Amino acid sequence: MFVTAVYPPLAPPANMPGYEGMGQGAGGFLPPPMPTQPIAPPQPVPEPEDWKIPSLSEDAARKVFKDYAGSKCCYSEGPAKDGVITQMEPQNTYRYRLETYVESRSTEWAHKPHNGEVADFYTQTAPQPWEVQATPPNLFSNGKEKIRVPYTSTVKDCHDCNGTGSKACDECRGSGYKTCHLCNGSGSNNEGGCIRCDSTGKDKCSDCDARGTKKCETCEGKCRLLTFIQLTVEWTNHVEDHMVEQDCALTKKDLSSVSGKELFKDSHYLVYPLLGFPNPAICEASERLVREHQSKYGQNSRILQQRQTVELIPITRVGYKWKGNSHVYFVYGKEQLVSTDYPATCCCVIL
Repeated sequence: MFVTAVYPPLAPPANMPGYEGMGQGAGGFLPPPMPTQPIAPPQPVPEPEDWKIPSLSEDAARKVFKDYAGSKCCYSEGPAKDGVITQMEPQNTYRYRLETYVESRSTEWAHKPHNGEVADFYTQTAPQPWEVQATPPNLFSNGKEKIRVPYTSTVKDCHDCNGTGSKACDECRGSGYKTCHLCNGSGSNNEGGCIRCDSTGKDKCSDCDARGTKKCETCEGKCRLLTFIQLTVEWTNHVEDHMVEQDCALTKKDLSSVSGKELFKDSHYLVYPLLGFPNPAICEASERLVREHQSKYGQNSRILQQRQTVELIPITRVGYKWKGNSHVYFVYGKEQLVSTDYPATCCCVIL
């Protein structure tokens, strides 16, 4: 098991090219090399035959409302069953999403118990941090990999146990015995001598089996440590959405839980902002987020891929009458979720 820590005294020289400043636990995220991949030229958004989603039918609106009411233990079925739909109005909206998939690398001193590995420090030139081979997950999937950098390993006595492989037991402070808990160290009780400790007032320490020492956890009793530079490679997908404002009562949180009809998808090493989308707010959001992501994530990380998508989120405002009063509910997303201030609820206790 690898353990990272502030590197102790007797650290190997820290002037390896590409790893300057590694001494005394210094390290951190490394700036990526300059990008070499070409950038695709901007492409106008193609106009599909139909940007709209078919309207929700009254039968479908009535069914999802009944299902919604039936799923709530405190809702009467009256409004959903007997309510009369008076109006259905589409209030669809757009969601723009930008994903920026990056790889970041950081270095630090690390150590592990020495199990016979050969110390390879300076037998060859250590590869640069961004030259070390790593195995990334699938695109746009988060992941992490820790790698021992080749040609940076040395062997040293364990700094925690001074190379002995054992340490004094913390529980008994190295004596091998603890105060007897039956007689509180007196050696006797109301019935005479203490049977548990043979009237000594001391009990064998169970943590160290009365030896007074325990195996050193740092070197696992090996006495020596293999020390090396550890490279941590992280793959992170940064996702940001922009929802075009709409007039209905649904919040961004409501709409974030549903999916819509995908109208456009574009994936490149670096994407360009959208051009010619029918809704100007989407083009503005694309231009802003693309600029922000490439500036924010390109400093300490290497951008591997970007992807932008546009979805049309279906929203239908349904007006209905029940017992002479007008009410409203919303059906939204491909999942056809319902949001409403239901007019017939009761308070009940489930035992």
